[in-house]
Amino acid sequence: MSKQGVILLNLGSPDSTEVSDVRKYLREFLMDGRVLDAPYPIRWFLVNCLILPTRPRESAEAYSEVWLDEGSPLIVTSRQQQAALAEKIDIPVGLGMRYGNPSTPDALKELLDQGVDDLFIIPMYPHYAMSSYETAVVALMDAAREMKPDLKTTLLPPFYQEPGYIDAMVERAMPSLKDGDFDKLVFSFHGIPQRHLVKGDPSHSHCLTTHDCCNTCHPAHATCYRHQCAMTVEKFVAAAKIPKDKYMITFQSRLGREPWLHPYTDKALEQLPKDGHKKVKVMCPAFTADCLETLEEIAMRGRESFLESGGEAFEQIPCLNELPAFIDFLASKVKDWQNGAYETAHATPPAYVAQK
Repeated sequence: MSKQGVILLNLGSPDSTEVSDVRKYLREFLMDGRVLDAPYPIRWFLVNCLILPTRPRESAEAYSEVWLDEGSPLIVTSRQQQAALAEKIDIPVGLGMRYGNPSTPDALKELLDQGVDDLFIIPMYPHYAMSSYETAVVALMDAAREMKPDLKTTLLPPFYQEPGYIDAMVERAMPSLKDGDFDKLVFSFHGIPQRHLVKGDPSHSHCLTTHDCCNTCHPAHATCYRHQCAMTVEKFVAAAKIPKDKYMITFQSRLGREPWLHPYTDKALEQLPKDGHKKVKVMCPAFTADCLETLEEIAMRGRESFLESGGEAFEQIPCLNELPAFIDFLASKVKDWQNGAYETAHATPPAYVAQK
């Protein structure tokens, strides 16, 4: 008889705020061909000669602003999510990070050592992107092929418009939104290069070819990050009854000089007060756990930039974290899997060809 298990996957974090640990983490992260998808020699030069000489110290300072006594906010919250889900279901729950610790191979080994031979994979990314959802899943599959080639695996698809996910976000946000005392609700998603959208379009003829490509039905939407972000917002504002003139979508955390998805969050936060929007609230739906990008980039630097530009009130609405409604949603997906809702053939996502 098979033994079932669940694994949660997320991005990861340095082991500490020491520059050496941050440098190690950034090297692993940026050398991933699904993050920087340039040919290996170019990627190696960019990372080792242009980024790592200065970026680790800057990032270490940023991490130190949000670091908890227990460690990285992302890891601490992810452990809490893991524990909360384990209380809801009667099978083992593992936690693996794509970069850093606890590593995906180590998390998989712990589950295999417990006898797990039927694994449900939950990427903690609501939206599909090659630099997040895909790379985390591919890394797990690589580890599984090496450790247990006959492991039965089933993958939870992106849940960007699942009612349970949307309802949990509404529940999280409503204490901040119910009085309507804000000029603009900003949905800030993690950015990706525009090139990634085109690369992920199986037809190579839809994404970014027209102004409303995300609203035109097309098979590319199955792996289109921008479309899925837009659908999350559409479902949320309908459920929360947010007027169209009171919200906007932006993208944060860009790297380098090439075009990324826009409008850019930092530029928007500088412009909003000038346009008369003095009270702003920000949500980050691409993140299911608060981390450096939400706590430091948005809640600290974003707030400072907004206020310096003439803003009067700024609030970053927390991510779902260990919100019971979100944990209940994850538990419901596990039960759906146990009832046969997902086919094991869905275990490998449509992978893009990463430059080696």
